[in-house]
Amino acid sequence: MPFDLRTFATVFAVIFVAELPDKTALATLVLATRYRPLPVFLGAALALTVQSMVAVAAGGLLALLPARPVHIGAGVLFLLSAVVMWRRHTPPAVDPELLESAEREPGFLQSFASTFGVIFIAEWGDLTQLGTAALAARYRSPLTVFFAATFALWAVAGLAVLLGNRAGALMHPEVTKRVAAVIFLALGIALIAGLL
Repeated sequence: MPFDLRTFATVFAVIFVAELPDKTALATLVLATRYRPLPVFLGAALALTVQSMVAVAAGGLLALLPARPVHIGAGVLFLLSAVVMWRRHTPPAVDPELLESAEREPGFLQSFASTFGVIFIAEWGDLTQLGTAALAARYRSPLTVFFAATFALWAVAGLAVLLGNRAGALMHPEVTKRVAAVIFLALGIALIAGLL
């Protein structure tokens, strides 16, 4: 399927809002307070790109199944994600051992590698990764979904890096989490009802 701007915008918006209160955004924020911004952003961006590839590949496998059951399955996944996101009272804690292994080092490569490792591990099985897989299965446009999800994740990582340790005071994770949960709920209902 060729590039579709509407699909791109939809996927970008959903993944961007869902990623804001996420543990990988929090991990990037914390790492940005310890390291220089450029290696943190590049390490996070590479880890998120690889994880988007994994999610789109999983969604591509799901797209081989009949469309209606996949839409219903994706809808159920979005509904479950909405419930999990809504009920989660605080953003999931970043594994202290992962952050501890990322001790402050002045070197670019060390900062880059530490950030890549922390973000790569934190993103496995994440709601945005599952959401990307579901969107890839739904739209059957892997490149559009890949680029939209990846750019959304990069945008959130960029915000986390730019805001650094001040982000906690400027961004309200509870509000963004609730908005993301409502969007996931609406998408789930729309997918199950056959509106998307």
